[in-house]
Amino acid sequence: MVDPSRIEKAQTIIDNPTDFKVCESCGSIVGRCTEVCQNCNAYRFDENPEYVVEQAVLLASRAQRSVTPEDLA
Repeated sequence: MVDPSRIEKAQTIIDNPTDFKVCESCGSIVGRCTEVCQNCNAYRFDENPEYVVEQAVLLASRAQRSVTPEDLA
């Protein structure tokens, strides 16, 4: 089952896709001002709003698979 908070976060991203971008390495969605991905330390991003929305829908439809810094704390 998908965590409802993932759906809420995805809706925020879908409503404001220009405020976000997708990491080209791991697929995480990060804030537009982010310079280095918090999850994989990559620095290449796709800022296309249509792709951001597509990725938000994909990530909201499944359980979290990536390890985040919070998981390691």
